[in-house]
Amino acid sequence: MRRILVPALLFALASTPAIAAHWNVDYAKSKLGFRVEWSGQPFDAKFKSWKADIDFDPADLAHAHAVVTIDLASEASDSSDNDDGIQGAQGFQVSQFPTAKFETTSIAHSSGNQYVASGNLTIKGIRKPVTLNFQLTLNADKAHMTGTADVMRGDWGLGQGEWASEKPVSRHVGIFVDLTATKAR
Repeated sequence: MRRILVPALLFALASTPAIAAHWNVDYAKSKLGFRVEWSGQPFDAKFKSWKADIDFDPADLAHAHAVVTIDLASEASDSSDNDDGIQGAQGFQVSQFPTAKFETTSIAHSSGNQYVASGNLTIKGIRKPVTLNFQLTLNADKAHMTGTADVMRGDWGLGQGEWASEKPVSRHVGIFVDLTATKAR
């Protein structure tokens, strides 16, 4: 009986998929937002509420995965009038689409501490591929990541009517993330 159990146990262990380390985000030290040129000036906004579920091990990128869910009504800038428009019917339409989601399909090492996360960003029910280039610093069980992605707002129907053109708001939007996390124990 023992001869059968040992090979069966070894087979079960060998066929169990590896799981990358899970990371807990320190939201008080982390930022997620976007920058767009508005009337020739940079316009920055951040999301006050978002959640990231991250599994990552640089030695096991095949099992790395991240899902970020963003509360679009938490968007805030220095201009409440602009925020109302961004969250309204011609922007995010938060009453109908309260969240956005980014989910990775792969994460690859580029060079040094540089990585590329490929995934899909869903806004207003529209899912489009997005590439997030990021730098990662790991120090024992602490991680600090900064990254950017460039997107076209029209791909998600953001900016309609008078806001659909390039002026006064650029069609090019830069998404930024500055994330601090601790490895789960």
